[in-house]
Amino acid sequence: MKNSYDYVIVGGGSAGSVLANRLSANPETSVLVLEAGRSDYPWDLFIQMPAALTFPSGNPLYDWRYKSEPEANLNNRRIAHARGKVLGGSSSINGMIFQRGNPLDYERWGAEKGMENWDFAHCLPYFRRMENCLAAAPDDQFRGKSGPLIMERGPATNPLFGAFFAAAQQAGYPLTDDVNGFRQEGFAAFDRNVYRGQRLSASRAYLRPVMRRKNLTVLTRARANRVVFQGTTATGVEYHRNGKNHVVRAAEVILCGGAINSPQLLQLSGIGNAAELSALGITSVVDLPGVGENLQDHLEVYIQYACTQPVTMQPYLAKWRQPFVGLKWILQRKGPASTNHFEGGGFVRSNDDVAYPNLMFHFLPIAVRYDGSVSQEVKRTGHGYQVHVGPMYSDARGSLKITSQDPRVHPALRFNYLSTDQDRREWIESIRVARNILNQPAMTPFNGGETSPGPRVETDEEILRWVAEDAETALHPSCTAKMGPESDPMAVTDPESLRVHGTAGLRVIDASVMPYVTNGNIYAPVMMLAEKAADIILGAAPLAPSHEPFYRHGA
Repeated sequence: MKNSYDYVIVGGGSAGSVLANRLSANPETSVLVLEAGRSDYPWDLFIQMPAALTFPSGNPLYDWRYKSEPEANLNNRRIAHARGKVLGGSSSINGMIFQRGNPLDYERWGAEKGMENWDFAHCLPYFRRMENCLAAAPDDQFRGKSGPLIMERGPATNPLFGAFFAAAQQAGYPLTDDVNGFRQEGFAAFDRNVYRGQRLSASRAYLRPVMRRKNLTVLTRARANRVVFQGTTATGVEYHRNGKNHVVRAAEVILCGGAINSPQLLQLSGIGNAAELSALGITSVVDLPGVGENLQDHLEVYIQYACTQPVTMQPYLAKWRQPFVGLKWILQRKGPASTNHFEGGGFVRSNDDVAYPNLMFHFLPIAVRYDGSVSQEVKRTGHGYQVHVGPMYSDARGSLKITSQDPRVHPALRFNYLSTDQDRREWIESIRVARNILNQPAMTPFNGGETSPGPRVETDEEILRWVAEDAETALHPSCTAKMGPESDPMAVTDPESLRVHGTAGLRVIDASVMPYVTNGNIYAPVMMLAEKAADIILGAAPLAPSHEPFYRHGA
């Protein structure tokens, strides 16, 4: 192995996989990827089998197992945050839901000072470049058909999906052809990073196909300790592997660790709030108080119902069935294990004050939590279904701060969930909208009664108390090294170059650079961001903006 590279990418997750592929396409360019986790072995069923997604969460072999600090408005609970500890990062353990967000998310980005090239017209071409959307028509101007990221549309053939979509219409909400197309608002089958019955992570789509390039080196179990600086110029990375610390030199250091790891590494390296770092004995390289601030996320709850008909996937949770389900998947890549079960849902506006959907729904023909647990009520009835629901652009803001010079010590995460009037209002609205849909006539043939939260929760105060007791993260931490001009005291990265302000040779490219979290799961936006950043780094001509008209409510 060499001790010097053109590019050292810290993090082999979603963004890191894209950049490793694009930056190593030139055989004259040397690229090193440092991944602190292990390899995403092709024989690892917990990664490759879509329905096994509940197993990696909380498992130290796959998950960094972050926890928030006690959240004051969630009964001082510490909220678990699963993050992928493996090549492919969280794309190797997530729910495989592909959602771009609403075009108006990117219009909001582009309206910020210095962010003009991040509006929807400039982002759409990069979404198309990365996609191979199997359900899209050949002439669909919104969707890509030849990119490395293959996605299947959820079949949503279970009768519960049909009933749920009909119920949404009865409640006054439309269907849409494609939540990633012209109109996000409404209900539809979802795109998923599942191909031929197997998870298609960022690693499988981008990194694995190019791993044999002679100019690309990928090291797993290589934990970055700090970025090495000469003055304010990044010259390399110190990392720990095989019981020893090593230093590798780099012409460019690119942090792709995600919204938790990247700001943590910046702070460990002397980039952040100088006074706070000094209190930990860390010499300041650049005083950037925005590092670790502006933390955003999505919170969600499960609303569960018992089902009166034996049409759910609930029986497949029985331990005696699992070997047969697994064998069918191993032999044929078919059966209940070949889907993530998040096959459909939708986006709605909960009030007239919002210009585009502020609530997201995932519907499942099964009632089970991310950790695999099932409520006693559903166990008793034997069948259940659920929706995941939560507000999409809360104005709550949190922070991430290291508490030690030791990179093995997790930073303090404070999300401040339910801390604003807007957040609380939209939470009450989200539960009422969900119940309205789930109790429409179309669901009557299946409706065995709400089991969670149940009839004991009805008033606004009871709803907020239940959310405080039961809500979990939707696992979309973001915005902790946000893009913005140097004149913005809380901006960390330059929108034109993604370089860290006040430094040379150092960029951040992952969910942390988002100024605002997008409306939906964030995997797709991160991949788009990395594709766009690859052109920026290489000095390639950017893809021409695509001014496709998109749906605007009331227009």
